Amino acid sequence: MFSNAIVRTPGKSIVEGLTDSKELGTPNYEQAIIQHQSYIDSLKKCGIDVLVLEPCEEYPDSTFLEDVALITPNCAIITHPGAHSRRGEVKEIESVLRNRSNNIEAIVAPGAIEGGDIMMVGNHYYIGLSNRTNLEGARQIIKILNKYGMSGSTISLNENLHLKTGLAYLENNNLVVSGEFIHNAIFERYNSIEIPKIESYAANCIWINGSVIIPTGYPVTKEKIMNAGYLVIETDVSEFQKLDGGISCLSLRY
Repeated sequence: MFSNAIVRTPGKSIVEGLTDSKELGTPNYEQAIIQHQSYIDSLKKCGIDVLVLEPCEEYPDSTFLEDVALITPNCAIITHPGAHSRRGEVKEIESVLRNRSNNIEAIVAPGAIEGGDIMMVGNHYYIGLSNRTNLEGARQIIKILNKYGMSGSTISLNENLHLKTGLAYLENNNLVVSGEFIHNAIFERYNSIEIPKIESYAANCIWINGSVIIPTGYPVTKEKIMNAGYLVIETDVSEFQKLDGGISCLSLRY
């Protein structure tokens, strides 16, 4: 169960954020603010308290808070983002985490890792090796997890930006899968909820206290998750999609 989430309000500099989805156009700042508030409202509907941080104009991608830290039940870990332009974001989150955890750890160079590549399943954490997360970063994370009685393992990515671009664990042994993760033997122990390619963006969703938050406009995904027994909450994050960001990217949940 989750009790809290941390989010960061988008800055006006969001229009300069990193993206491989230029065909979707430039984000509209005013619309992004509206969507971000709707996202916060969706989190609150799941019964959690939400801490809203001020915008950080120096870092256009800083609203994607998930990438710069991992909060586990036993410790908080400050990451070392693979995207060089995002590495300064970690200093913006460190003081926030120190007020919420007695155990603070950090990843250091040459390790590189982003939270979007880390999926929690109970006490085990799957770590995607991607263009943003390297083996050394994964090794450091696993060492820290082991220190606090948790475990981790790696999986190589071939197509997705981040591990959670195509995966979402919904508890109760249910796993949303799409693209390169469909029929992957690593995940054969789970009940797979397969997302069709045309709706692959919706594979990035989040379970919070029995509800699942998904992006608006993906009816097949919505029906499949509802049929698996979950209450589905839709929220529009289309402005963040223009920056390759999804539902999980916008918050740290613990």
